[in-house]
Amino acid sequence: MSHIHPSEPPRTTLTAIFASFRRAFAGIALMSGVVNVLALTGSFFMLQVYDRVIPGRSVPTLVGLCVFAGTLFVFQGVLELIRSRLLVRIGMALDARLSGQVYIALMRLPLRTKLTGDGLQSLRDLDQVRSFLSSAGPTALFDLPWMPLYLAICFLFHFWIGMTALLGAVILFGLTLLAEVRTRQPAKRANTQAAARNTLAEATRRNVEVLQAMGFGPRIAERWSGINADYLSTNAKASDLAGTLGTTSKVVRMMLQSGILAIGAWLVIHQEATGGIMIASSIMMSRALAPIELAIAHWKSFVSARQAWARLTQLLGLLPEAATSVSLPPPSFRLSVEGISVAPPGERRLVVQDAGFVLEKGAGLGIIGPSASGKSSLVRAIAGVWLPVRGTVRLDGATLDQWSSEELGKHVGYLPQDVELFDGTIAENIARFEPQPPSDKILAAARAAGVHDLVVHLPEGYETRIGEAGSALSAGQRQRVALARALYGDPFLVILDEPNSNLDADGEAALTAAIQGVRDRGGMAIVVAHRPSALQSLDQILVMTNGSIQAFGPKNEIMTKVTRPISVPLKVVSSPEEAAL
Repeated sequence: MSHIHPSEPPRTTLTAIFASFRRAFAGIALMSGVVNVLALTGSFFMLQVYDRVIPGRSVPTLVGLCVFAGTLFVFQGVLELIRSRLLVRIGMALDARLSGQVYIALMRLPLRTKLTGDGLQSLRDLDQVRSFLSSAGPTALFDLPWMPLYLAICFLFHFWIGMTALLGAVILFGLTLLAEVRTRQPAKRANTQAAARNTLAEATRRNVEVLQAMGFGPRIAERWSGINADYLSTNAKASDLAGTLGTTSKVVRMMLQSGILAIGAWLVIHQEATGGIMIASSIMMSRALAPIELAIAHWKSFVSARQAWARLTQLLGLLPEAATSVSLPPPSFRLSVEGISVAPPGERRLVVQDAGFVLEKGAGLGIIGPSASGKSSLVRAIAGVWLPVRGTVRLDGATLDQWSSEELGKHVGYLPQDVELFDGTIAENIARFEPQPPSDKILAAARAAGVHDLVVHLPEGYETRIGEAGSALSAGQRQRVALARALYGDPFLVILDEPNSNLDADGEAALTAAIQGVRDRGGMAIVVAHRPSALQSLDQILVMTNGSIQAFGPKNEIMTKVTRPISVPLKVVSSPEEAAL
């Protein structure tokens, strides 16, 4: 019985996610209000001590004030601790809500568009946003609206005290705007240079054997050092600027604090204010200016987090809207490729043009042709890895997009030209990391790929950990484990891109048997091949040249044409109807 299922986790806009934390932010705002009211405790404590306790020499009053002020200080500290922890939890919740979508973007978008950098920038952006939310920086935004209250109280103390505090606020606001203007571009350049540095480092890690064997590692290291030096220079400029502005704001605050004490003393001398007002106004102004000073201190982090947020918004905006589809029955009889043209992700240049053919169950198709003729690009589109620019691929009459990625994956086995395995056990890799997979399915796939005997002779058998990218296995072993992964669950369509490039004679014999096994159970196999041995168990051949299908038909007939003198032209087909003839 069919049912509705989501084709992928629902996409939620960042604005909607942030809006879901309204209550938490409202709670933080309320606590910030109480904290800022309680922050008046110090000023009024000093006011009472200087104007009442000392003139009256009242020890009981002093003790009472100390107990009362101490209680309020503890309460303020508890609220600030709760506020800080709430911001940390909001950052964690934001990460939990977004990390799934970001990871989906890492999986899907490189197949749809060209991403800059090493592809992991979005994860670092999410870390940047979460780290900023968990820092003291956001508290300045909640404290800033209370600054007018402190300034108003300063004006209540005396007009000139209020004017001094207001002047300090204007100066620090100016420094904040300067920080915004001067740090934006350096932070952006530093991020771009960091991405370039990480991309080259990742390429170096992947190609370390080539660098070592051919001895040009030092030249790549020199190039990386140059990029790293540029990054460090730009980052140092941004940090120096932030440090300069932070130090300037601190110096300005200290000068203002001394200045307001001097003005207070002048007012006391002229009997226009009391000693308590002089001390209390100094504390009050410090509290009024604290949010601005805190904002300046964290401005570099704020700019980086804001730019990271903008990149995340742009990235997630590229994800397609979540869709639902009806669960279709497993495909069982036909593959139709209908006039598809294919371009690499993010490019307009077509590498496959108007390719079309039809395969029935039990078919085995070999795709041959010179290098860069579009063979791998064609099978990527058939497997649903790349989206065709035009045309469609159908299984049993249904286009591939009518299945979710997870559902389609159950019916497709794919072995790419560049084999990649994941850190884990051999069993986990064969089972595609399916939770609690049946052992019989793992064993069946391993036997079908001819890798069972190889695995059981390893010290830990199927529980052998293969390391990152399968580094604990040889190239041939990795290819055979990847073949078993492609065969896991008996998928209807098995696509193998140069599956024998690293195989010995035994491996090729196992590959031939595996392809025949797929056909015998009513599935179909498509094999991209350069070596004739991979074509033994296939019954049809497709020849590609310059991105177009040049010939398609029974193996014996096509291979005869391919091997005859060049003066005899091959039939060129340009439509599904012609290809099927």
